[in-house]
Amino acid sequence: MLQRPIHRSGEMLPALGLGTYSTFDVGNDTAERAALKEVLRLFVQHGGKLVDSSPMYGSSESVVGDVARAEGLTDQLFMATKVWTSGRDAGIGQMNESMRRMGVARMDLMQVHNLLDLKTHEKTLRDWKAQGKIRYLGITHYHAGAHAELERLVKTKQYDFVQFNYSIAEREAEERLLPACAESGTAVIINRPFAQANLFSRVRGRELPAWAAEFECQSWAQYFLKYILAHPAVTCVIPATSKPKHLVDNMRAGLGRLPDGAMRAKMIQALP
Repeated sequence: MLQRPIHRSGEMLPALGLGTYSTFDVGNDTAERAALKEVLRLFVQHGGKLVDSSPMYGSSESVVGDVARAEGLTDQLFMATKVWTSGRDAGIGQMNESMRRMGVARMDLMQVHNLLDLKTHEKTLRDWKAQGKIRYLGITHYHAGAHAELERLVKTKQYDFVQFNYSIAEREAEERLLPACAESGTAVIINRPFAQANLFSRVRGRELPAWAAEFECQSWAQYFLKYILAHPAVTCVIPATSKPKHLVDNMRAGLGRLPDGAMRAKMIQALP
């Protein structure tokens, strides 16, 4: 599995992570939880580590925590979640509850979701980091409209991680935000790697180009993920899935060669 460094510490992180938006929001459904146990087991087996969630994602935090404990995987995971509320006390309460749900005494990465009440939560999180309650501090957004503000913030070099949308279909981050992350030494988590599954609609019924074999690509999912991973500023990409076979397919994007600049341009041109 391809690994990339967290620049603030030098810690290595597998480049394929796991998102939980929608896919882990299954409540107490026994059958759905059984499938997610297999997803998480295979994720670790194939070299994955970072699991990203949020209190915004319904029962996802609780399901991640329960499944990880049931499979004995908690200590093998890099747990990441977010604070998504306004006010100091509300933020502290929500973050403590997230840690309880995910089954950790110390959160690997706590992020301010969509920059909501950033100034308030940032002070709490810097205190928590100093106390060892969290390991890393991050900021997130899901929409390109926030890229300019994210760029401004990462240039301050005050954040360990930044998470935002980027895909072969949504390439706005290539212009300024990704270069700013590289220059500032901010680790990058990519969400919406499949443009909310729209990319699969665009290629439905189409054969993978034969030349994709040149960078050891065997599926459209790997094609989309390898495009992202080929950008050197990207630390980790977090596709979400509840299907074990899709998990395995996604993880294979972190193996073998990646496309170079000329090939990435060819990949864009080949996209319907």
